[in-house]
Amino acid sequence: MESVEFSRYLTMLTLSVHVIFATVGVGVPILITIAHWLGLKRNDEHYLLLAKRWARGYVISVAVGVVTGTAIALQLALLWPRFMEFAGQLVALPLFMETFAFFFEAIFLGIYLYTWDRFKNPKTHFYLLAPVVLGSAMSALFITSVNAFMNAPQGFSLVDGQLTNIQPLLAMFNPAMPTKVAHVLSSAYMTTAFILASIAAFHLMKGNRHEYHRKALALTMKVALIFSIATALVGDLSGKYLAEYQPEKLAAAEWHFETEGEAPLVLYGVLTETNEVKYAIKIPYALSILVHSNPFGVVTGLNDIPEELHPPYEIHYFFDIMVSIGIGLTVLSLVYWIALTRNWGFIKTRPFRFMLVLSGPLAMIAIEAGWWFAEMGRQPWIMRGFMTTVEGATDSPYVGIMFIAFALLYIILLIGTAVVLTRMFRRNPVERELEEMSIEQRSVAK
Repeated sequence: MESVEFSRYLTMLTLSVHVIFATVGVGVPILITIAHWLGLKRNDEHYLLLAKRWARGYVISVAVGVVTGTAIALQLALLWPRFMEFAGQLVALPLFMETFAFFFEAIFLGIYLYTWDRFKNPKTHFYLLAPVVLGSAMSALFITSVNAFMNAPQGFSLVDGQLTNIQPLLAMFNPAMPTKVAHVLSSAYMTTAFILASIAAFHLMKGNRHEYHRKALALTMKVALIFSIATALVGDLSGKYLAEYQPEKLAAAEWHFETEGEAPLVLYGVLTETNEVKYAIKIPYALSILVHSNPFGVVTGLNDIPEELHPPYEIHYFFDIMVSIGIGLTVLSLVYWIALTRNWGFIKTRPFRFMLVLSGPLAMIAIEAGWWFAEMGRQPWIMRGFMTTVEGATDSPYVGIMFIAFALLYIILLIGTAVVLTRMFRRNPVERELEEMSIEQRSVAK
């Protein structure tokens, strides 16, 4: 296997692992903030404990995220040296700012975590979450802008193969950035809410009917519904962006070969060797509506795009997985919210709670499928229109060994993270912590 293929697989592996911790890293601070705010507003120790426990677990995910994030930075230089040599001056600014945002977040997270009951005014402690939320969001913005730049390069001139007139800010605020950043943030908040909801549902399904878990489930499912709808709206804007700037990616995702109006949206199915779509669900006019908000809008097909620029047709399946899970989870959260407000009892049944338990893993699968769709859909480019993946990759013969080494590292990290988080919360059950919080509050009051 050539080094370029190993480089692609190793990058795919690293990103697939990192996106787990990056998603949680972006999403958890907003959930902590909401829980803490509700705790102060309602003087409710359950919400305050939610914020405290989530923050404690969040620290572990941040620590592991540092390792996987460092691996990405390392691999950019080792696996894609020609790309970094060519575009390094353009992406250096957002990469530096991402590091700054992370440290900004981490510093205040540490202060927040270790200053419980240290302030006379509890709101002072709550205000420490503002830089944590801001830092996590800005970190996502800066690193996503690098990925967006690779899809829509700008901010430079190319003269005799050399970059001139370099404008890092213009490169960072490229056409792909608004929809990509919005999609990353909204989907991270949605996914994190479903993950935390699945944990609460698991405890309830096991028979632990403590009010703490009931409130956790209700809160997280409401947040999940809000950001599920937001993610769907941003997804609509992303489709319009692709139609204008990356028509080959949209066409490959939909197996849309003929340029035509009244274009249907193709879901599932099988593609034959002659590019005939079989067994698919076709929604009439839907693709034209997605692209142009007009059922008769003309959508560019793959037959009008040079074949060497076609992304892998397999991205259709990743797109289907992402969309199908997204729609399913939106419906699930909507049903839960309606049932909760009308006090319908079926949401307390074991089958429904089992679906809630599955919502967290499914949301993360949707995130992974979305990133695979995004990255494979950019092929054959590493920097669209300027450098192919083959041109940007290293020719080192040792990438295969690196792949094995990093795979072992990630296995250890994932298992270790699961063990640490499990033991941390098992040794500190909710009941004990609530009792300790009550004692601390009484001592402070005296």
